[in-house]
Amino acid sequence: MQEKIELRPYQADAVSAVYEHLRTRDDHPCVVIPTAGGKTPVMGAICRDAVTRWGGRVLILAHVKELLEQAVEKLHIMAPDLWDKIGVYSAGLKSRDTEHPIIVAGIQSIYKRAAELDAFDLILIDEAHMLPPDGEGMYRQFLADAKIVNPRIRMIGLTATPYRMSSGMICGPDNLLNHVCFEVGVRELIAQGYLCPLRSKAGASRPDTSGLHIRAGEFMPAEVNDLMDSDALVESACREILDETSDRRSTLIFAAGVDHAKHVQAVLGGYGYDCGFVCGETPATERAETLDRFKNGDIQYLVNVNVLTTGFDAPNIDCVALLRPTNSPGLYYQMVGRGFRLHPGKQNCLILDYGGNIMRHGPVDAMEIGTPGKGDGEAPAKECPGCMALIHAGYSICPECGHEFPPPVREKHDPNASTKGVMSGEVTDTVYEVDDVFFAVHRKRGADDDHPKTMRVDYSSGLNTYNTEWCCPEHEGYARQKFEKWWRDRSWDPPPSTAAEAVAICEAGGIAATESITVRNIAGEKFDRIIDYVLGPKPEQQDRQAESDYSWAEEDDIPF
Repeated sequence: MQEKIELRPYQADAVSAVYEHLRTRDDHPCVVIPTAGGKTPVMGAICRDAVTRWGGRVLILAHVKELLEQAVEKLHIMAPDLWDKIGVYSAGLKSRDTEHPIIVAGIQSIYKRAAELDAFDLILIDEAHMLPPDGEGMYRQFLADAKIVNPRIRMIGLTATPYRMSSGMICGPDNLLNHVCFEVGVRELIAQGYLCPLRSKAGASRPDTSGLHIRAGEFMPAEVNDLMDSDALVESACREILDETSDRRSTLIFAAGVDHAKHVQAVLGGYGYDCGFVCGETPATERAETLDRFKNGDIQYLVNVNVLTTGFDAPNIDCVALLRPTNSPGLYYQMVGRGFRLHPGKQNCLILDYGGNIMRHGPVDAMEIGTPGKGDGEAPAKECPGCMALIHAGYSICPECGHEFPPPVREKHDPNASTKGVMSGEVTDTVYEVDDVFFAVHRKRGADDDHPKTMRVDYSSGLNTYNTEWCCPEHEGYARQKFEKWWRDRSWDPPPSTAAEAVAICEAGGIAATESITVRNIAGEKFDRIIDYVLGPKPEQQDRQAESDYSWAEEDDIPF
């Protein structure tokens, strides 16, 4: 009997959303889950269903050897029954398997060989933000050739950042990926305890980046290295990094160039601290040894140049120092994302920004993704003069030290503009004890009689305190799947097909009682959401096999 892949609720929702997209649309979907949020379990669930339930073949594409190795290792761990079904096609890994139903491949090794391989049904692209911009590229060439072998092949992207390193969204009608079918945010996963909270602070010494030139959406590397590699700046930044990380265990430093990185390493070494160094030219053996020492805690500091932005998994990182500016929102996110992972004893991750990146792009959970070449608009973040914390522009009082900002000077006709909340403090979860629950059939205003109806559920928690949610038994696709899970949590009986039937069963006591609910309020959002429940026992409990957290169609309704 196959072991079930244990999915978190949002991961199960992502799998369901992919299947719904493949069944109802003819283009290619993308799943957005933050760094460290767990994209590999989603890939594993899709692979298992495709191979064991529907007899299909899956190709997993990635752009660097480390991601291929991680994908194979994690798939083996979470789905051991797929062990003999996974092959690797990669020149870098010296393997050219072609017969297995699941092939993990490097795009550089395989992009010209689609016609030589047996037909695939699904292509999963890990780190899909690395897809090339409009025009021909390795992925586009491979997909075009793969369609000759199987015209019905479908492509699914997975990424933490649905925009390219040089900005610009990766999904569009003329792009390889066309639509984000599922997205969950950093803020939500931090609030749910799946990601590590972040704190941020600007460096005391920061250079003026206004004179840097931009090429292909990014600051020119040589100019950045020259700007950041001054003796005064490196000395000041290193002293401050040591002061700020005295109670932290593992600090990852992003440098502007090789000369700059070696300079930082030498200064930290002069203070008696062992600092590792890796860059693109570091020999593979030396690089692996250095990364292992950092992950094991043998060295506290590791400085790198453009190699640890994607796919580097070191949960012990509790400080990220950005000793380089970037104009790329994607690169900024990927650097900060190295600190997202949870680790025993890790309370939060400190982000030290010496390149003005947070001021430039905004809080990592509320980034401002602009049009390349446009530099107008209000800064999405600001620096507190009292403690140098970097906070959202909407704060009037610094949440770190209590500094009060002067009121902004406003025009007579001030526009009504909303401001997104900053990561820390913008989510409020409130638990309400439930006194009573009311159920009613709800018809959308102005809808025809045959329009799907919903079940309105009102939770009463004291005098004039109500929280409401809507369940969708008559809808199709994802809405129906969410209702089915809601129902299965409360009843052993099959989910009803109409709102009227659902209301009748609920009012007759046919579902578990709701003892309390957790309601989430997010600054800037219009409606609160019920995110958790404490339920009583299901009526007439029976021993039944637990159902999967996500659903698929009948055997003859294969989603590809």
